[in-house]
Amino acid sequence: MSAQALPVHDSRFPDDALGVSRGEDSAPAGPITVDLAEDGIVEVTLPPNAVVGLPEARAAAAAVRGFAGGGRIPVLLTVTGVLSVTSDARVTYTNSVVVSACALLGESPVDRVIAHFLLRAKPGSLPAQFFTSEAEARDWLRKHHRES
Repeated sequence: MSAQALPVHDSRFPDDALGVSRGEDSAPAGPITVDLAEDGIVEVTLPPNAVVGLPEARAAAAAVRGFAGGGRIPVLLTVTGVLSVTSDARVTYTNSVVVSACALLGESPVDRVIAHFLLRAKPGSLPAQFFTSEAEARDWLRKHHRES
């Protein structure tokens, strides 16, 4: 399947109405990509060098629900280079009932901090772990998806 770029903003929800603020130094988020890989893992890639807010999180969550088709599905969430994720976006990512397990993939210590911020929203609610190796992340996801 090919990746789909999701809209940066949903015009029905202006940033100020959602309580999402972007500092003057933060870049607007670029498109989030969501793709269903051949191994059945949904790949969500957050835009590097951007602040990810609620509109972007909602768009990504809707795409993941679409791929899940009413079932539960493993997600590989790439956070490499993301500047930050708002609290509202964090809750949206971690409250998905269609996600069976979530592997967060990054490269740097900052990526690890962003990943742990995302994991903090609902501790213990679903299997989730940070990885710097995509192969290890995929192996872990396949194992946890089978167990769910």
